[in-house]
Amino acid sequence: MTFDFHGKVVLVTGAAAGLGFACAKAFTDAGANVVMTDIGQESLDKAVEELRSAGAEVFGVCNDVSKSSDVSAMVDAIVERYGKLDIAVNNAGTASPLANFHEVTEAEFDRVIAVNLKGVWLCMQAEIRQMLKQGEGRIVNMASATSRNTYPNAAPYVTSKFAVAGLTRTVAVDYAERNIRINAICPGNVATPLVVSMVKDLSVLSAKHAMKRMGTPEEVANGVMYLASDLSSFSTGSLLEVDGGWNAI
Repeated sequence: MTFDFHGKVVLVTGAAAGLGFACAKAFTDAGANVVMTDIGQESLDKAVEELRSAGAEVFGVCNDVSKSSDVSAMVDAIVERYGKLDIAVNNAGTASPLANFHEVTEAEFDRVIAVNLKGVWLCMQAEIRQMLKQGEGRIVNMASATSRNTYPNAAPYVTSKFAVAGLTRTVAVDYAERNIRINAICPGNVATPLVVSMVKDLSVLSAKHAMKRMGTPEEVANGVMYLASDLSSFSTGSLLEVDGGWNAI
């Protein structure tokens, strides 16, 4: 299956590496104009240049999605450059080191919630304001297999992803009649830099899935593109599992 996003303006947050970069590349391969954002300027510049060197129309914005001023400036920059925002992929995320619940620090909890939940909240608000002006839009949030399940010693992360799932479904209903579709994708374990930083033995992660392997960034990006495309025109408030059967076990 091939997707065609020519003429579309797509925002991908947390796009310098991992799932975000895979999504940005997939959309550029499908002809979209892609805005990539991340918190690190150097890594963002490198990712933008990699796609530009392949002929893609890419625009980079360094920001912190947990800050409302950064998020507002991000959307303003997109509209100034392209005049619209068709699709937003709210992918930026973080995690704290695996730890017993009673040993997790307040600072660790606050940072995970600020990026994974508040960041999605702020991005959705700014994106929806622009999409209402346009009369349409599509949003895909990066939830997780742990939006429906648990993972040992990862309470802040699991909490944030359960909340993203609830936020997605609630806001999707609020705007379902206003031509803005909002869905989330729930990936299983993929060997991204974030996942590798949390778990040293990746075989443990493979065993979580019915397929007994980890997913690839491209497989997750395919799911994101489906939710952003006309093929999912009757889907809103959905949580699409791309988890190798983790939540079916």
